[in-house]
Amino acid sequence: MTKAELVEQIAEKINLTKKDTERVVNIVFGSIMGALSQGDKVELRGFGSFRVRSRNSRDGRNPRTGEAVAIPPKNVPFFKAGKELRQMVDHLEPDSFGDEGGAPESSGSGASAEEDSLF
Repeated sequence: MTKAELVEQIAEKINLTKKDTERVVNIVFGSIMGALSQGDKVELRGFGSFRVRSRNSRDGRNPRTGEAVAIPPKNVPFFKAGKELRQMVDHLEPDSFGDEGGAPESSGSGASAEEDSLF
């Protein structure tokens, strides 16, 4: 699902214009990014939590030349799925995944009953 598809789906459910809904979605995402950039943790009960993790410096290799490269330490965003989300994903039908067993493909057929409860 893309951000545009998310906006469209939310707009339909709460009878707002797509423009107003997009502003709300941008504010929510901006708030999450702002909190993470300040080192705060963001917890959305039932969905999951976002936080920042520190990665230590390490030695890597340039794949083209094989030369050793020093990778500096950095902070990265980290998402941990909540219990409800993990259970919902765990109960997906195996046939709903692509041939390679990756992420489910979007069928564009609308929301399921479980998705309705999220919005």
